[in-house]
Amino acid sequence: MPFFDAGDWAGKIHSGGWRAGAGGTADVREPATGQVIGSVGVATARDVDDAVTAATKAQKEWAALPYDQRAAALRRAATLIEEHAGELSDWLVREAGSGKGKAGFEASLVAAEYWTGAATVEAPYGQLLRTRAPRLSMARRVPAGVVGVISPFNFPQILSSRSVAPALATGNAVILKPDPRTAVSGGLFLAAILAEAGLPDGLVHVLPGAADVGSALVEHPGVRIISFTGSTAAGRKVGEAAGRLLKRAHLELGGNNALIVMDDVDVPAAVAAGAWGSFLHQGQICMTTGRHIVHEAIYDEYVERLAHSAAGIQVADPAATDAPLGPIIDVRQRDHVHDLVTRSTQAGARLVEGGTYEDLFYRPTVIADCSVDHPAFNEEVFGPVAPVAKFSSVEEAVELASRTEYGLSLGILTQDVMRGLALADRVPTGIVHINDQTVDDEAVAPFGGTAASGTGARFGGVEANIEAFTETQWVTMQSRIPQYPF
Repeated sequence: MPFFDAGDWAGKIHSGGWRAGAGGTADVREPATGQVIGSVGVATARDVDDAVTAATKAQKEWAALPYDQRAAALRRAATLIEEHAGELSDWLVREAGSGKGKAGFEASLVAAEYWTGAATVEAPYGQLLRTRAPRLSMARRVPAGVVGVISPFNFPQILSSRSVAPALATGNAVILKPDPRTAVSGGLFLAAILAEAGLPDGLVHVLPGAADVGSALVEHPGVRIISFTGSTAAGRKVGEAAGRLLKRAHLELGGNNALIVMDDVDVPAAVAAGAWGSFLHQGQICMTTGRHIVHEAIYDEYVERLAHSAAGIQVADPAATDAPLGPIIDVRQRDHVHDLVTRSTQAGARLVEGGTYEDLFYRPTVIADCSVDHPAFNEEVFGPVAPVAKFSSVEEAVELASRTEYGLSLGILTQDVMRGLALADRVPTGIVHINDQTVDDEAVAPFGGTAASGTGARFGGVEANIEAFTETQWVTMQSRIPQYPF
């Protein structure tokens, strides 16, 4: 039987193997065509209870294994992901509406999370501490226990694996709730990989479901860490609930990221970078370039070239064509995008290109002469929209870039990189790319935002991953019991 055969997983969840969910089944629909392309099981709060019980037992056994066995299992997972990247890419195209290039890029990133996870298993996990007493004093990192992961639809596999891999690497069990719109590419595919890699039964659970499943995961006392990637509004609710229960919540939320384009740039190169930052995956990325802040000396040329680039991008069914852009994920999100564009032009912004759609296919859109009062400039669009504003001084650029509740990613394009670094010091943000656009991610680099973009860099690299998914334990040892006066 071929790997990831639908006969194994269709209509099922993964929890102690493939089985029916207490909530029945749900269709998997292709956003480009509306066609049903599969079915998944639907979990409920009862399934969460069962998964926590099984995961708690499996976690203890997993953490007790010799480190080299755990590292070897994660290396097998990485190898399997590389071997089956084409199959994952196909699901990303059909289920998430990804263009083939974006899907291939995402599939290529996933294995790195498990290679880095294997390195995390093998890394030092504590330090010796100085002490006044005649003893050995140390701080060591120990597994938290059961980790809950809630992942979104846009980069479903990488944004699941970015938490699942380090959580497993640090000795935890995992319960993953993927977005119901991408439950296959964001969850069930990974369950099959990890089972094939030989991870113990009960260690990893994938529970597709609605918000009630996520709430049950956050509220369950047996889940000690929540790793949530999604909207700022939902993240605030997750953080509030987790805080009430005194559990950690890693929140990777929205962004309205600025690209500052200085007057000394190669304009065609800057435009290409800006177009990629705004239009990749239909703009449905937390790091999308949501605000182009362009020096007045090159503003008109930049806008004209950006509009020309947008007009030349094909938008179509990515499974049937080589179009780089596919559909918006659903009608609700498409209407949100169009509402922001419409209200912005009504408020005085100038529609230069796009602003139209057919079904879920939204044209790449350029809006010029934007200000902080225009909705598409002020809010996260999560669609293929490039709002452009003009600045005349560095102070004005800093003001425009900083006028947002978000603080995820910043791009600065300039020939003077030291000038760019000095500019970056003045804009609060979790990520800065000098001479690049705002969308980037590596398994070995810290990732996270500030303010409304989340709770800081919680992922990426061995040290950050250990910090994110373990508890600190102080241990002392001495050769004999001290003499006490009582």
